[in-house]
This record gives sequence, structure tokens and C-alpha cells, in this order.
Amino acid sequence: MANGPRGKQPRAWQRMLSGRRLDLLDPSPMDIEIEDIAHGLARVARWNGQTIGEHGFSVAQHSLVVEEIAAHIQPDLAPRWRLAALLHDASEYVIGDMISPFKAALGVSYKEFEERLEHAIHARFGLPAKTPQNIKKLLKTADRACAFFEATQLAGFTVEESLVIFGAPPVGYNLVIHPQPPGEAQERYVARFHTLSEAAGYERTPQAFSTE
Repeated sequence: MANGPRGKQPRAWQRMLSGRRLDLLDPSPMDIEIEDIAHGLARVARWNGQTIGEHGFSVAQHSLVVEEIAAHIQPDLAPRWRLAALLHDASEYVIGDMISPFKAALGVSYKEFEERLEHAIHARFGLPAKTPQNIKKLLKTADRACAFFEATQLAGFTVEESLVIFGAPPVGYNLVIHPQPPGEAQERYVARFHTLSEAAGYERTPQAFSTE
């Protein structure tokens, strides 16, 4: 199915449940829908599924926690950057959640592919293609904090080795993880998106507000 007629390039688009056809090599913002993102992320498991419990810990649920942690670290965080936190792993609805060691092994080509998709997602929802460095640093801190809780509660890591790998979570924030079934994670992700996008002034059209 991947190979087209003789002389033509292999198919490089994926059909989404919304009916959109997303070109993976040149993704268009107009082919990106939050419902597709939420559906995919709710069914992508963190840690390659190597976690305890009846349900995998989905990227959708992880993203909700990262947004919460980012706001805990910086209580005055603007809604647009909270939205960026929610969408920080949105590209994984297409490419899956590859663990960091594997990303490193794949090298620059994977990173470029991931960045193209991330830029298209940001354009679709009115965010700057490139996240400001201070916000990227904040989101990385929140992401690592969430990973600390996931590692110690779900993935079999000791607290000691998690502190070495991920660092300590922010003071005053604690989390007890209960992995949610996909349908619940999906619904919560979409609901949170609409709350944040409304607060940010998003009107369901690309570039709905200034990115200055």
C-alpha cells in the first residue's frame, strides 16, 4: 500500500478520522484538527506502554499534567502559553511517542520532521511557529517534572535514579497518577483545549490572534 504507481513517490499522507489527509512531509495547518490530535494522543502510550495499571498512561493525559505543572511554576502564565503547554507533544498524534534514547539515535532528520509538524500545528491554532526560548525552558521543566512522577509511580524507576535523570519536581506540587481510559483522556484534552483557546482569543481559524 505504501508504493504508488511506477515512477511515482510512495504515499506520504495519512487519512485522519475527521476525513483530513495530512501530508507528513509538508503538513498543512488546514489539515490539522484538534479532534484528530486528541483522538491520537489518547491512544499513544508513554514509556512505550511499559507502565503498570489497566490502562497505559497516554500522551493526552501527560499533556494535561504538563500544562498544570507549567501554570504551577509560573502562575501568571498567559493562556496562549498554557495552550502551547497542552500542545507541546501534539505532533505525537502522527509520529507516536518515541522514547528519548531512540530519538537521539535517529538524529537530526527525525527532529526536522517533528519540527515541521509542530510548526504546522502552531500555525493552525494561532501560536508562533517557534516557541520563545523562555517558554520552551518552562515547558521542558514541566515535562521533566511530569516524567519524574510517571517514572516513579508507573514505570518502575526508583526515586533516586529519577532524581538523577529528571531532577526534582517543583516545590509545592505533588501528583498521584491514575491512568485514564482513552475515551476519558480524549474528552478531557478536547475540553481543556477549548477552555484555553477561548481564553487566548482563538476563533477556530489559523493565526486568530497576534503572535507578538
